[in-house]
Amino acid sequence: MTRRSKLWRVAAPLYVFINLGGAIYAAAMGEPMHAAGHVVLLLLGAAVYWMWLAPRAQQQELLPGAREAVASLDHLQQSVDAIALEVERIGEAQRFEAKLLAERIRKSSLKKDQ
Repeated sequence: MTRRSKLWRVAAPLYVFINLGGAIYAAAMGEPMHAAGHVVLLLLGAAVYWMWLAPRAQQQELLPGAREAVASLDHLQQSVDAIALEVERIGEAQRFEAKLLAERIRKSSLKKDQ
């Protein structure tokens, strides 16, 4: 956890507490506009905190699925690499057999000419 995120974990509840206390104190002192200002700030702060917190919660929910997808993709990549290697080996074997067959044909045609 970064230092900045630790700061926000402390600052956000403190912000809410100060504005809630300020709204209650202003209402008790008979200052409705002052109390309304604190309520607006409280709601605005809660909305910003909610928008900041909600994407992080969604990211944490998606991470287990993402980890499984990455593992599956790694397995798929290993399988494709193994298949490519086998195809290359098959190609080498076919080239070798074609070379041997060409040599046999050339040798047999030389024997017929003699």
